[in-house]
This record gives sequence, C-alpha cells and structure tokens, in this order.
Amino acid sequence: MTLAVPLLVDEVPRTSLPTPHPHVLAEPEAFAQDLQALKQELESSLGEADLAHARKIERWGRACSALGYATAWLMPNPVSALLIAQGNTARWTMMAHHITHRGYDKVPGVPAHYTGKRFATGWRRFLDWPDWIHPQAWRHEHNVLHHGHTGETADPDLVEMNTEWLRQSRMPMLAKYALVAFFACTWKVTYYAPNTFLEWRRFERKRAGGADESGTLPLITAFNPFTVEGRAFWWTCLLPYAGLRFVLLPALFAPLGAWAVLSVFANSVFAEVLTNIQSFVLIAPNHAGDDLYRFEGRARSSAEFSVRQVVGSVNYATGNDVVDFLHGWLNYQIEHHLWPSLPMTRYRQAQPKVKALCEKHGVPYVQEGVFRRVKRLVDIMVGRTSMRAWGPAPRG
Repeated sequence: MTLAVPLLVDEVPRTSLPTPHPHVLAEPEAFAQDLQALKQELESSLGEADLAHARKIERWGRACSALGYATAWLMPNPVSALLIAQGNTARWTMMAHHITHRGYDKVPGVPAHYTGKRFATGWRRFLDWPDWIHPQAWRHEHNVLHHGHTGETADPDLVEMNTEWLRQSRMPMLAKYALVAFFACTWKVTYYAPNTFLEWRRFERKRAGGADESGTLPLITAFNPFTVEGRAFWWTCLLPYAGLRFVLLPALFAPLGAWAVLSVFANSVFAEVLTNIQSFVLIAPNHAGDDLYRFEGRARSSAEFSVRQVVGSVNYATGNDVVDFLHGWLNYQIEHHLWPSLPMTRYRQAQPKVKALCEKHGVPYVQEGVFRRVKRLVDIMVGRTSMRAWGPAPRG
C-alpha cells in the first residue's frame, strides 16, 4: 500500500491523553468557548495569502498531471503513473474537498470558481474536478451527512458499520485481507462514487416530495443498468469519467503512433489504481481505529459535538507544504472537522493551538503516522479490533 505515497512522513509519535471518559470534562462549555474564540481568530485575517496558497497547491497538482502525461506516451512506467495519480488525488483531497466546503468563500476577492457554489458545476466539472464522483453527490454525502453525523450510525462513511459483513464473516483472515486490498485498489469507483450518488438521489427524491426511504440502497444497485438509478449512475458518473480518462486523453496522443496511445492508456489505468490506493491510505483511517470513538445518536449540545469531532478523528504528521501535500491535507482531520469551512493554510495554524486546548480541557487528541493508522484501520475492517463506544456519561 505504500507505492503511491513513498514520501509520506510516518514518524509521528502517537499522542492520546489518557482520560477516564471523554464525557468527563470539568467545563465542557469552556472548551467550546475556547474553540469558538480560536475560530474567530483564524477567520479574522483571511486574505490574499490564503488564495495565493490555494493557487500554489493547485499548480503543484496540475504540474504532477502535466509531467505524468508528458512522459506517459514513452512507455508504461510507474513514474508517469504516480505523477498522474498524485495530480488526481490533489484535485480531490485538496482542491475539491476544501472549496466545496466553502473554505474560500469568505476570503476577500475570491474568484467565482473557487467558491463552493460554482466549483465543478456544469461544464466546469471536467475542468475543476474530473472524477468518478459526482460533485453534487459529494456535496451532499460528505459535507452534509458525514460532517453532520461523524462517527454516528447515520454517518454513511462509518467504516466499522460499512464493513460489518466482513468483520462478522467466517472466511479465512487471508481472504479478508485480500478483499481489503481489492477495495483499496478500486474504492473510488466501487464505494465512493456509488455511495455518494445513491445518497444524493435519495435526498433529491425526498426533497421532491417522495416517500422518506428507510435505510439505503445496496451499492450494487448503482451498477445495474436495468434500473433507473443504475442508468443515471452510468450516464452521470461512470461513462463521463471513463470516456475522458481512458479514451479521450489516450486518443490525443494518436499523432505519436499506436504505441504512444497504448502507453498512455496503460499508464492511465495504473494511475487509477495508485490514486485509489493513495486516497484510501489517506482518507479511510481518518475516523477508524480502536482508539477512536463511534457514537449512538446525536450530540446533546454544541460542546459535546465539538468533543466528538476530536475524539472521533485522528491527525497524521503535520508541518509544511510538502508534508501536507503528500498527505492530501488530510493530516489535519481534527481541525477540519471542528471547522470544515476554513482554507487549507488555517489548519496548520490552528493545529498546535487546538492540541493545547485539548490538553487544557482533558480531551483526548490522537496524532499518529499515517501507515500506523492504516494498520489500525485494517484491524477494524477485518474484525480484529473494534471502535470505542460512546455511551451515556458516567454518573457521580
């Protein structure tokens, strides 16, 4: 699993403050007030530097894609595929992730295509964020459902719940690991694209006055072209991206000959596998591990909601633009879940201050190297370990 991200720093000592129970805070409202004051501090100086930084990160991602395709026609090779994969990951985890959260909407002078409302809409989808995942589906499933219900049974991205069938299976452990590897190599198209799409379609039907459906449709429904949902998924998600990535882009190299076209196609397929592995390594462990909590029901107060965002999330190594770029800016997951609508630069600024506030108020703050977190994630998926349960606050 390390091929797509060979330069990631994985030497962060694990830090998690021991507390008898995360509900037990001497002054829970004081914790929330300190966080609110920090948020106001972070938002008070938004400006051109935030936009300049976003443009720089965008250039880095575009440069990876350009260099990848500039060499992809020579022969199938891991360097070109890795560069293309890094460009793909950058478009999703850094640009689409933060812009669709309206992270730059409050920055003075923000261009329209950097706003949450306009990014990747209409024809700009293929310029801003070409992917299997439909941008509108992502906005609903991720921004609304996942962030609004992080770690709850209502969270569509709760790993422990989504892999319960695998955790409870009696198949050999080796077979379980093989399935995890398969999903790691394909998860954007086998999990994220259909999951976000079906959740979005369900929401749209309800908003149009349809019946409130209980539960969710099986993901396989999205791939069945004989159903309404399946046909919509093929036409809006699968075919547009596959046509662009695996047909149109290789065809552009036709003047260089059949070998060039074949090489670009092969490198594009290899890059797709690598970007799946890379994004799986970076995203899936963010809220999974035997040292993190899952929750039953909604938070009873804003203070409890804030605590949940901390104890249900994990950070990786943090530090500078290179480290953060290689982590897809997902190494500040705690800070991002506290304040999803901040620019990327502000999470690095906030991280040591949030950690200090957690120490002050006795809230566990977990930070560990990304590959160690992958181990914890896989243990959850195959049933070796389980998440901590957030039950009623202890009495006395």
